[in-house]
Amino acid sequence: MNSLYEKISAAADYVKGRTGGKIPLTGIILGSGLGNLGDSIEDKTIIPYREIPGFAVSTAIGHKGNLITGRLGGKDVIAMQGRFHYYEGYSMEEVTFPVRVLKKLGIKYLFVSNAAGGVNFDFKLGDIMVIKDHINMLPNPLIGKNMDEFGPRFPDMTHTYDRKIISMAFGAASDLGIVLKEGVYLAGTGPSYETPSEYKFFRTIGADAIGMSTIPEVIVARHSGLRVFGVSVITNEAHDDYAPDYVNNGDEVVKVADAAAKKLTLLFTDIIKGLE
Repeated sequence: MNSLYEKISAAADYVKGRTGGKIPLTGIILGSGLGNLGDSIEDKTIIPYREIPGFAVSTAIGHKGNLITGRLGGKDVIAMQGRFHYYEGYSMEEVTFPVRVLKKLGIKYLFVSNAAGGVNFDFKLGDIMVIKDHINMLPNPLIGKNMDEFGPRFPDMTHTYDRKIISMAFGAASDLGIVLKEGVYLAGTGPSYETPSEYKFFRTIGADAIGMSTIPEVIVARHSGLRVFGVSVITNEAHDDYAPDYVNNGDEVVKVADAAAKKLTLLFTDIIKGLE
């Protein structure tokens, strides 16, 4: 047994001790400005990251840095109010450590969300894009010795985002009167926003939205056999035809994400109700 596995086990044991050993069905990772979804979790226990052995501390804007366990949609869930990013200086092991802890706690599903720039010209600020596939431009978190305790050396990524859950999402959105987009998410390192030429390039190679997170967590989740559902909230234009005075602003990104959090909460709650 390697030391990383022991650290993961220690973190999971600590969380179990704080929550009475409940086994959550679904893990949820809430990105920039989307942490308010955690407020809708019932019978909650809130554990600051700094109290969990092995956890890093989230420093990004709009990330509260809490692990919340409780009930959502009538099911036991565990949510991360904020994530860790490669651009914060954390290693890929640190960025994805929580996902393996959630797997160790017993989750079957991982829901991920992020704030993203819309490179697709049809996307508007505040749109919710269901992620159907991704393009990874971050270091792969599985590089190095394989963790056989979680999955195979060469995990398949053909069906990364669960088609059944995506279908459930569009059904739920229709019932709730929420309009969803669907597209490909691309992740780069950040923390600088991309140049107009880079946005044009990413659109050309098939990206619809671009951000600085999510994919490493998804890769580790699929390596661990978890079923994944992901969404991006379009919080800024990622175009190559800006007005001369246009500037990307991180605070504005969080504001737009905050405005979409209510819709995301309704959507996630409805989908989770139907999971088994």
